[in-house]
Amino acid sequence: MTAAGRVRSAPVDAASLPALRRRTTAVLVASQILGGLGVATGIALAAVLARQVSGTEALSGLAPTATVAGTAVLSMPMAAVMNARGRRPGLVLAYLVGALGAGVVVVAARAGNFPLLLCGMALFGAASSANLQARFAAADLAEPDGRARALANVVWATTVGAVLGPNIAAPAGRSVAGLGIPAAAGPFLWAAAIFVVAAVVVAVLLRPDPLLTARALAPEEDRSPQARSLRAGLAAIAASPRARLALVTVAVSHTTMVSVMSMTPLDLAHHGAGIDLIGLVISGHIAGMYAFAPLMGRLADRVGRLSVAGLAAGLLALALFLAGTAGGSHGRTALGLFVLGLGWSAGLVSGSALLTDSVPQSARAAAQGLCDLTMNTSAGVGGAIAGLVVAGAGYAWLNAAAAGLLVPLAALVLLTRHRDGAGDGAAATTDGPAGVRQS
Repeated sequence: MTAAGRVRSAPVDAASLPALRRRTTAVLVASQILGGLGVATGIALAAVLARQVSGTEALSGLAPTATVAGTAVLSMPMAAVMNARGRRPGLVLAYLVGALGAGVVVVAARAGNFPLLLCGMALFGAASSANLQARFAAADLAEPDGRARALANVVWATTVGAVLGPNIAAPAGRSVAGLGIPAAAGPFLWAAAIFVVAAVVVAVLLRPDPLLTARALAPEEDRSPQARSLRAGLAAIAASPRARLALVTVAVSHTTMVSVMSMTPLDLAHHGAGIDLIGLVISGHIAGMYAFAPLMGRLADRVGRLSVAGLAAGLLALALFLAGTAGGSHGRTALGLFVLGLGWSAGLVSGSALLTDSVPQSARAAAQGLCDLTMNTSAGVGGAIAGLVVAGAGYAWLNAAAAGLLVPLAALVLLTRHRDGAGDGAAATTDGPAGVRQS
């Protein structure tokens, strides 16, 4: 049976949507807790592991950068799978590829093979792609004026695993002491097992598929395979100024966060911080990223996507000032990283909701895949440059350089507000979750 055939046969009507939304959200929350735990457990010591295997600090930033690059590259095949078969197969595939990547990292660390380590980190990034795409799965069936809250609630679910992850990195490292595996690679062994569990949860419980259900309830013209192509997604973004702003908001927020966060453990280590303290600082940062996502979603639905995008720029600027001027103060660095997480949350939630508002339902999955490709590609470039900047000029200059990225974002938000006047709420959409045309 074709994908289109599966869509038409989805046994869901508008009356059953509230119960289906709750079930879908519960499954996505469970998968996000697991996925966040796996990603955070591994990534906490990625730069440290890269420095140990490569033997040089200048290359340490390539490990988290490879993860971001892998997330970017794999986001398009995953978007293609989702376009053809729905959210569930795409998420399952991504978690399994992430588990494979974590295993490759462990093998590379034991062999002392840096190129293989980078390959494993790239595959590991597929799990991050799954975590990011899950937010859009939550919005598939949401009402237009509640999309930001729907996707924010799934983002929030990552808090549990993501905050716990860096703090179990140390025991995970100690658990492989007798296996000839470097302690910094131990968390990746644990992450592989966690991703497999996440894949099983999604495969068994995410039924019916939210994206296929949304298409089944959409008007007939929105079910055309041609309207769901990646080219159609690109055309939809190009045709909408708000969609383009959404892309910039998400990309700048993510690039700023990744560039600074990935180098902070090294800066802390230079100033005498041990692995446990580094784990606590990263946990606080991740709490800022995810724990306040529901607040950002509520603000985005109530006061408007553009207002929260502007808030993101302000929070990120404050974070860069705090971290960049810490001068070895662990407390100031920790506060800066926490605020950095808040800024990322505001940018991701507002930008993702604005993008979903601004493109037709038929093109959303493709546009969302392109969004994640853009944000992770730009963050990958930023992460690669970050290692070189820190090695050549220092951590403070990295924060100063990152602040330059916020200038075009703030300018675009102001220009869009000026052009649209008071229209700062949820943008008018072409269809709601049941395919009913909205004004």
